[in-house]
Amino acid sequence: MSNPINKRLQQVKKRIAAAAERCSRTTESVQLLAVSKTRPAEDVLEAVAAGQRYFGESYLQEALEKIQQLPDYDIEWHFIGRIQSNKTRTIAENFDWVHSLGTLKHARRLNDQRPDHMEPLNVCLQINIDGEESKAGATEAEATALVRLIGELPRLRLRGLMTLPAPSEGVELQRRPFSALSRIRDRLATIDTPLETLSMGMSSDLEAAIAEGATIVRVGTDIFGPRMPLKKQSDPQ
Repeated sequence: MSNPINKRLQQVKKRIAAAAERCSRTTESVQLLAVSKTRPAEDVLEAVAAGQRYFGESYLQEALEKIQQLPDYDIEWHFIGRIQSNKTRTIAENFDWVHSLGTLKHARRLNDQRPDHMEPLNVCLQINIDGEESKAGATEAEATALVRLIGELPRLRLRGLMTLPAPSEGVELQRRPFSALSRIRDRLATIDTPLETLSMGMSSDLEAAIAEGATIVRVGTDIFGPRMPLKKQSDPQ
C-alpha cells in the first residue's frame, strides 16, 4: 500500500531542490521542517519512515503528547507557535528549537528554565515584517537590541531570524518580505552572532523564500494534507 505522506514529502523535496537550483544554491542549504501540528503521531511516524527528521509544532499540549509517544526516534522538535509566559518552562524542557521568540521577557524565561543537562536551546528571533497587530514578533527597530541581549543568555543559542508574512499572490510579491528579512539579517549579523538561519517560507511560497535565502522552510499542508481540527485541551502551566 502506498504511503501518501511519503509521496507528498518527496514532491516537496523536489520543489525545494528545483527552487535551490534556480538560484544556484545546493539542496542541502535548505532544511525542510515538516509542520505536524494537528496531525497524529502516526502521521509523524510515516514521515520519519520516509526520511524526515525535523518537525514543527505550534500547540503545546498536542506536541507534548507526540513527543512522549515517540521517545525512541531520532526526531528534532521545533516549537513554532505563539509563546505564552506560563508555558515557557515546558517549551524549554522539551524542544530543540524555538522559532517564535519575539521578546526579551520570553528569552530570559526560556534561558532560566532550560535544564542544565540539555544543550542550549536553539532560537530564532521572530520579526513582524509587515507590522501586523495580530501577529507576534519584534519590530525591525527592536531587533538590534534584542539580538545583542539574547546573544548574552548562556542557555540560548541565537541561530537567526524567522518571519510569517501576510499571504500574497505571485512570486515577486511574495519575495518582498523575505528580501526584507534577509536585509535585516545582513545588517544585524556579526562574527560572534552570524544569524545563519532564515526560517521563512511555507507550502504556498517556499520558492520565493528560497530565492531570498531561506535556510529552513516550514511545510505542513503539502506534506500532511489539510489541517485537522484541533482537539480542545488545556495546555500545561
